[in-house]
Amino acid sequence: MVNDKKPVRVWCDGCYDIMHFGHANQLRQAKAMGDYLIVGVHTDEEVRRNKGPPVLTEQERYKMVRSVKWVDEVVEGSPYVTELETMDQYGAEFCVHGDDITLSADGTDTYQIVKDAGRYKECKRTQGVSTTDLVGRMLLMTRANTLSQSSDPGLPSQDEFVSPYTKACNLLQTNSKITQFSSPSNEPKPGDKIVYTAGAFDLMHPGLVDFLEAAKKEGSYLIVGLYEDSVVNEYKGSQYPVQILQERVLSVLANRHVNEVLIGAPYPLTEEVLDHFKIDVVVQGMVHEGDHESDHYAVARQRGIFKEIDSGNCLKTEDLVMRIIRNRKLFMDRNRKKQLKELNNITKMAEKEREDKKKEEERAGSSSSGVSA
Repeated sequence: MVNDKKPVRVWCDGCYDIMHFGHANQLRQAKAMGDYLIVGVHTDEEVRRNKGPPVLTEQERYKMVRSVKWVDEVVEGSPYVTELETMDQYGAEFCVHGDDITLSADGTDTYQIVKDAGRYKECKRTQGVSTTDLVGRMLLMTRANTLSQSSDPGLPSQDEFVSPYTKACNLLQTNSKITQFSSPSNEPKPGDKIVYTAGAFDLMHPGLVDFLEAAKKEGSYLIVGLYEDSVVNEYKGSQYPVQILQERVLSVLANRHVNEVLIGAPYPLTEEVLDHFKIDVVVQGMVHEGDHESDHYAVARQRGIFKEIDSGNCLKTEDLVMRIIRNRKLFMDRNRKKQLKELNNITKMAEKEREDKKKEEERAGSSSSGVSA
C-alpha cells in the first residue's frame, strides 16, 4: 500500500547563540512532533535590537544550528517575531518553542501571532542551562581574573542571575536523557572505518563543529572521547572547563557527525581503548587547546594510525571567553536587561492570572446566587 500521508513540517526559530544542549533538546523535541524540522535563525542586527550583542556572528550561528542532527533545514535571517507568512513560505504547519518567555524589544510575546492562529505548540524547556547562564559563567571567570587587580563593583556575582528562565541550576543527568540524545542503531556496521578523537569539547563552537566534520571524513564512524573535568582543569587551567562533563556529553551527542561518545575517556589514550573499539585511525586537530605536557596519543603514533588534520577553522573555546572579556560591560548589561525584562513579564503574568481567577470566582458567585432553592 502506498503511503500518501503528507510529511509534517515543523518550524522553530531563535538566536541560538552559544549552541548548548538546551537548544539541542528543544530541536529534538520539535523534530519528534513532525517529520521535517525547519529552523529560522535571526540576524546579528535583530539580536542586538531585541536581546543585546550576540557572542557568535550570524554566520557562526547558522553553522551551529546546521550541525544539530535533528535539523533538516536552516532559514537564515528569519524575523525575530515569528510570522505566519514565513511559516507558510516554508510549508510549516506549526511552530514549536519551549515553555519559557521570549520577548521582543518592546516587551511583547514574539509568538503571540502564531498562538492566536492556533499554530503554536510547546515543548519542555531544559533546566540547568541557557545562553545567559553560560555568558554569566564566563563573566564570573572575568571576575575571578580581575578581582586581584580591581575592586570594580560592576563585576557580576552569581546572585545577579535570578530569572527562573536563565538562572543556572544543578544539571540532573539521567540515563534517559543520554538515550534521547543518542542515535538509534548506534553500533558500527561491518566494514565501517572507525575514527577516534578526544578532548574537552567545552562550549560547542564553530571551530569544534568544523573539526568534527573533518574527523568524520577520515572514516565512517566517529567516536569522541570526553575527558573528566579534573583532567581538563589540569591541562587548561583553573577556570576550565566552563561546562561540566554531563553538559559536554549532551552537546557532543547532538552533533550530526558523532556516532558515539566515550564518557570520561582515559588521558592519555590507551591500548585498551584502541582494541576495545577496534579503532582504525586516531585524529587530532591542528589547533591544540591547553598545555599538554606529554604526547597523549603516543600509542596511536606507535601503531601508525595517528593523523593530524586541518579543519580550516582555528577558533578555540578560549577565543569565545576572550570575546566576553573584551566586551565585559556590554554582556553584563545584556544579561541584566534580559533578566529585568523577563522578571517584569513574570510579574505581569502573575497579576493577569490573579485577575482572571478573581473574575472566574465572581462569575461562579453570580451563577450560584441566581439559582433558586
